[in-house]
Amino acid sequence: MPRPPILEQINYKAVFDGGKTYDQWLQIAESREAADRMDAARRAQVVPPVVKAVLAALPRTVHVIAIAEDWCGDVQRHVPVLQALADQCRRLQVRYIARADHPNVFARFLSNGGEAIPKFIFFSDKFTEVGNWGALPEECRKIIARGKGAGDVGAARKRTSAIYEADPDCLTVVAELMQLVETAVCDRP
Repeated sequence: MPRPPILEQINYKAVFDGGKTYDQWLQIAESREAADRMDAARRAQVVPPVVKAVLAALPRTVHVIAIAEDWCGDVQRHVPVLQALADQCRRLQVRYIARADHPNVFARFLSNGGEAIPKFIFFSDKFTEVGNWGALPEECRKIIARGKGAGDVGAARKRTSAIYEADPDCLTVVAELMQLVETAVCDRP
């Protein structure tokens, strides 16, 4: 007999259905400047031809719930990457939610015990969670964790900034997000 869940069950389809599309989310942005910068970055985002081909061949829909707020610098850097991928493929569907609107969802996706956005939660076409991404690329998350452990988050943030500068097209983020897309549509382990 299965054990009952410790955490309340969340109807992720309902959360997704109640979320905002990218355009709706931009319309309610706290900062018009931030919204305009993100949209310009989305339009300028490099999507390599191989990624376009993979997206064009997706056999099923991938749903993504993005926990994001426009005031955050990491949101401003990474939401345009996710949305540029979604722009390439109608089967990659993204909805945006705010932390305050869904604290029960956000509480499940803390970063090293702390609140950090964006968080992108990936689901199969049947709304089975297959993974999440954020708030930073994997290598940057490790550096920040080491900075916390060493008591020098400032130095860790400087290293993270150097990584961002070395990858202006966010191709590391593209690769990490595409791994989750491919996991969501796989038909065997």
